[in-house]
Amino acid sequence: MFKRFLALIGLALLVSACGETVPTTGTSSRILLMGDSLMATNRGSGLAVGNALERALGEDVIDRSVVGAQYSWALPVSGAAGMSIPKQYVPGPWKIVVMNGGGNDLLFGCGCTKCTATLEALISSDGRSGAIPANVARIRQSGARVIHTGYLRTPGFQSPIENCAPIGVEFERRLARMARLDPGVDFVSLADLVPEGDTSYHQADRIHPSPKGGAAVAQRIAQVLKKR
Repeated sequence: MFKRFLALIGLALLVSACGETVPTTGTSSRILLMGDSLMATNRGSGLAVGNALERALGEDVIDRSVVGAQYSWALPVSGAAGMSIPKQYVPGPWKIVVMNGGGNDLLFGCGCTKCTATLEALISSDGRSGAIPANVARIRQSGARVIHTGYLRTPGFQSPIENCAPIGVEFERRLARMARLDPGVDFVSLADLVPEGDTSYHQADRIHPSPKGGAAVAQRIAQVLKKR
């Protein structure tokens, strides 16, 4: 049953991902946003995290996030279209790169169980190696500051991906450790963002953020940006 659920949600994510990357030519924006459905959900209605971040900061955000994107994506065409998170990055006048990712690798790659190898490939226990630190280091070489977020939780109610919670905690512990290694990198935890039993921060699927949830994520990112 769980494998069937993974197949169905994977198909839905791939279909909804089409056409969601945003061109960056001719932009003067200093903020680039990358990632998966946490960032991309609700963009069609102008209510995604990037849209809310624009309103919170009063400046343009170039949103390259794609629903279903992951680090281990191997297909070249769709990878170049943004299904591969590292390929979402393009050089530009970026002073700040906001990003997330890795959740789909853990969900689709190992079903959030027996994920030691998958997690290690994403990020090592000390936060120094793996696909995510390599991607962050590459972006940091441009001089841009990196803001890496975690994922929403569902406290007080059940989610179809509830079994991802334990590996998610360890994953985000490693992300926080990575951020502490570089003063130009911040980890923004979302673990405590959703109040106990409050389902209004999620869509009906209890996985993806609602417009309210996306706005709350953007506010938390904006608070970190405004502190410097």
